Amino acid sequence: MENIKRVTFTSKIGVVAAAAGSAVGLGNIWRFPSQTADGGGAIFIFVYIACILFFGIPVMMSEFIIGRSARANTAGAFHILAPGTQWKWIGRLGVLTGFIIMGFYMVVAGWTLIYFLQSITGNLHTVNDFSIHFTNILNDPLKQSVWMIVFSFLTSFFILSGVRKGIEKSAKIFMPILFLLLIILAIRSITLEGAIQGLNFLFKPNMEHVKQTVFLDAMGQAFFSLSIGMGCLITYGSYFNKSINLTKTAVQVSILDTLVAVLSGVIIFPAAFALTSSPDTIVGELVTGGPGLLFITIPELLNQMPASMAWSALFFCLLALAALTSTISLMEVVTVYLFEEYKISRRKSTIFVTLGVIILGIISSYSSVFFNILDMASAKYMLPIGGLFISIFVGWYLKQQLVTAQITNEGKLRFGVGFIKFYIFLLRFIAPIAILSIFVYGLTG
Repeated sequence: MENIKRVTFTSKIGVVAAAAGSAVGLGNIWRFPSQTADGGGAIFIFVYIACILFFGIPVMMSEFIIGRSARANTAGAFHILAPGTQWKWIGRLGVLTGFIIMGFYMVVAGWTLIYFLQSITGNLHTVNDFSIHFTNILNDPLKQSVWMIVFSFLTSFFILSGVRKGIEKSAKIFMPILFLLLIILAIRSITLEGAIQGLNFLFKPNMEHVKQTVFLDAMGQAFFSLSIGMGCLITYGSYFNKSINLTKTAVQVSILDTLVAVLSGVIIFPAAFALTSSPDTIVGELVTGGPGLLFITIPELLNQMPASMAWSALFFCLLALAALTSTISLMEVVTVYLFEEYKISRRKSTIFVTLGVIILGIISSYSSVFFNILDMASAKYMLPIGGLFISIFVGWYLKQQLVTAQITNEGKLRFGVGFIKFYIFLLRFIAPIAILSIFVYGLTG
């Protein structure tokens, strides 16, 4: 049953870079700062890190275990590990989720290219009202469609190049560049006059600003940020060789993902407090978040800085790279599904997926209603449901011997019985309750 000839990543650095690239995306850069602003700053960060440790890492490990055990695509993995059962639908849900996310995410990724091009040409520097500027882009579906198509083809180029030459190699190049850009922008932000106010808000605990829903918000952000439930981590886990330490990899990926989120906060909060002319309303603008934060608030702030063209170009280059590392993993999920389940060549599978994504992207460009439906369906329904059943599958359905064998690499790694039991306990009881809470909260929120 196992796909013996399946290609694997060539190095441990490649494994971590690819998995981290899958997790890191635009959500880290706009959603985390927005959630932090809404959750009262430092308190939200502390709760978020706790959620990563007790919920995020265990479920991420579960996806790795499923992927490496089956050595197959997301849908095929459940078919191999649970033959003749209905668990196959959870795998198919992961594939569908990845496809639907690309349907609107590629449009947003196209916006990053528009702003990057306008930054390097100097056109963005001449904008007087960024709200009107962004609205004009939203009201130009043809422009959105063109740049969405460009980004889709760019993504497909790396998928066509294969696992090692495309996915792994691009991750090993893009992730260091992404972190370098983050560090450069963070240093510039904290050296602005008045930046200390933003740093205080970000890192100084203040119970007055804590919301009652901070725990649920932090859990939701943790699962959203780590790309749990969309098939990416199962697919990438299937490319791990037998020597990869799954626990260590999950911890390293989570640390890198959290670093990107926190560094994004270090870029945005000090700059926002230092450059705003209305300090009383800036937190509200950050809380609003979403595309408005990235394409209205931040450009307005960057435009006030010396050498604004250079800083804008760096920032939108960062956004484009973050988007690209995510779209590569999402497209790989659907491509390898077609390739393995329907025996279509990798090249044809990539072409079919790209065309499908472009069709969804064009509809999303012309219809904000359709865009929002795809966004809401994936974030509020499909991701939580996928994460819930993945934790139940590994915690309750899979034989504990198989789970132990994967965690310990067939006994080669030293993990105590206590660690294994605690991990299973988290998957059986804590993670499902946490995910179910997020799901119910998302429906009622």
